Amino acid sequence: MSVNRLKHQKPRRTHRSSPALKNLSAAPAVEPDRLQKLLARNGLGSRREIEAMIAAGRVSINNATAKLGDRAGFGDKIRIDGRIIRLRMSALLPRIIIYHKPEGEIVSARDPQGRPSVFDKLPHIQSSKWVAIGRLDFNTSGLLIFTTDGALANRLMHPRYQMEREYAVRIVGELSPEQITRLTTGIELEDGSAKFDQLLDEGGLGTNHWYRIILKEGRNREVRRMFEALGITVSRLMRVRFGPVNLPPRLKRGMWLELVDTEVERLLALVS
Repeated sequence: MSVNRLKHQKPRRTHRSSPALKNLSAAPAVEPDRLQKLLARNGLGSRREIEAMIAAGRVSINNATAKLGDRAGFGDKIRIDGRIIRLRMSALLPRIIIYHKPEGEIVSARDPQGRPSVFDKLPHIQSSKWVAIGRLDFNTSGLLIFTTDGALANRLMHPRYQMEREYAVRIVGELSPEQITRLTTGIELEDGSAKFDQLLDEGGLGTNHWYRIILKEGRNREVRRMFEALGITVSRLMRVRFGPVNLPPRLKRGMWLELVDTEVERLLALVS
């Protein structure tokens, strides 16, 4: 299926791997999830409708009457009005999509200035909502990750997981050895010291020069502010990787691609 079709049609999960998560190892079983969320994913009603069923005592887990807040997984026996519910494996997994953000879009559902939002491009979902994993500023392009699992988003962004963010950066001119040393050992910003874990020279033509950088935190406009602290203006900034998730070369700007079930399982395993 082409990326163009993925952009405009309801996605179908398959077992064909994409280049987004090519380096992940195999994954264990999926963890239990909230009952109302699980049943909604199986198409048995909206969350509100299922919560009403639970409150009315119509739902059971392993022969015990379910309560709001209960969790269930693939090995549990769930009944509604005595009828056994067969769970689909895909319904136990959160949805995850990768989006190639162009410059000129905000990572917010609402904007008082009326600027275009990345959420305008995402597929519509009924029983949940998309949560952004990390952010990119208005003038930065590249990889954004969205999921229906808020807990997963929090884990991927939490400092203790030290998820690498990799960027391609274009500046006017070249960095001196002294500037490279400062960028990789620490520069004082208004919100504390910051540094690049890696900085690689990617070459360039004319006055433009490209660098590949890696850092393990995601403070607001951190990359641009570090260069600005040295009097250097970034003319283009693009994120190409977030942790184990790469921006596939075939994914054009303004398009999205959904990860297949095996890739979702592997990502869950990595941060569990």
